[in-house]
Amino acid sequence: MPTFFGEPVTIAIDKQFQVGDIAPDFTLMASDLSQKSLSDFAGKKKVLSIVPSIDTGVCSTQTRIFNKELSELADTVVITVSADLPFAQEKWCGVQGLDEAIMLSDYYDNHFGQAYGVLMEEWHLLARAVLVLDEKNKITYTQYLDNINSEPDYQAAIAAVKALKSL
Repeated sequence: MPTFFGEPVTIAIDKQFQVGDIAPDFTLMASDLSQKSLSDFAGKKKVLSIVPSIDTGVCSTQTRIFNKELSELADTVVITVSADLPFAQEKWCGVQGLDEAIMLSDYYDNHFGQAYGVLMEEWHLLARAVLVLDEKNKITYTQYLDNINSEPDYQAAIAAVKALKSL
């Protein structure tokens, strides 16, 4: 059972995705309050870096590492998703000097969290997960963390992205 701060949590799951699944489209809110969808990143390799709250140590580290390690790769985007308000996400980016980071918010209806199997029912926050998608949204790597307060396997996710061949 997943835990958050050492306590068991219930994950609202439509399903957790497996390698080979096609990631469904979603619509989330960007920091400028515009709507962004997975389809907005068509033709690019994607890292969905899912975090509980950007304003915590592990979530901040996760976002900085993936953006630092992968932002220079051609046709690759790192999309950080949390239930934080878009204003908080934008403020974090400014403080961290990551103005180009793509931050999307699921605060409004938690639809993403339910569809992607990461919504913690007790907190209405997202459980930590990393999904790597190819240009056609086929999932090539997944990591759903049982201990939501722990860090993901950065090197495995980064290697999965770098192993993708461009179309």
